[in-house]
Amino acid sequence: MNHLIEVIRQELIDHADEKTRLSFSRFFREEVHGYGVKTHTVEKIAGRYWQKIKEKGKEVIFSLCEELLRTDVMEEAFVVSMWGKHFNSFIVPEDMETYARWINLYINNWAKCDSFCNHAVGDLLTLFPHKADVLGDWARSDNRWMRRAAAVSLIMPAKKGEFLHKAIEIASIMLTDKDDMVQKGYGWLLKEESRKHRQEIFDYVMRNKCLMPRTSLRYAIELMPLTMRRLAMAR
Repeated sequence: MNHLIEVIRQELIDHADEKTRLSFSRFFREEVHGYGVKTHTVEKIAGRYWQKIKEKGKEVIFSLCEELLRTDVMEEAFVVSMWGKHFNSFIVPEDMETYARWINLYINNWAKCDSFCNHAVGDLLTLFPHKADVLGDWARSDNRWMRRAAAVSLIMPAKKGEFLHKAIEIASIMLTDKDDMVQKGYGWLLKEESRKHRQEIFDYVMRNKCLMPRTSLRYAIELMPLTMRRLAMAR
């Protein structure tokens, strides 16, 4: 398996582009380590190697994922996120603990957080809704990326109107969070819930707008009609 990691890594390096690597500084305030491979190219590489490993079993697959995450290279983390879209056939509720450990140890920017949590974690929550109970602990974490993960892990289910009460619970825990990455995360979650639960999210925003950071508020009301947005933004 170590040989496979090296092969994947070399293929990513072979597709690296200096202009793409330099563009990372436009999107991230944190120092980002990457080769400079365009996302659609990473996706093709990840898909090709998924076909080689998908029958190897969860233990091997998770071991490969952790090796790729441990390097702190952006594209290698993206490979894991793209593989994570295929985990539904073998994940069990207890894998939430593995995901939490990976987030806590290896996630260090919004792109890694969102790409992994939207799908791998979100899919697990869809299959095993009771595991959403741990998100309250994530939302109280000292780790900003765990807190953002508490919100963005619910994004895909929220688009379908699921987990409304849990979304409001998570937003309430992080309501006055000072970190803008967290503010944007729970604001985004509220926005996605508003697709199916517009009035409930609007009422929540109106009850809390005096405390809610403007960043979160703007995200939350983005899909609402102009009249609602004006009422929400009024001082």
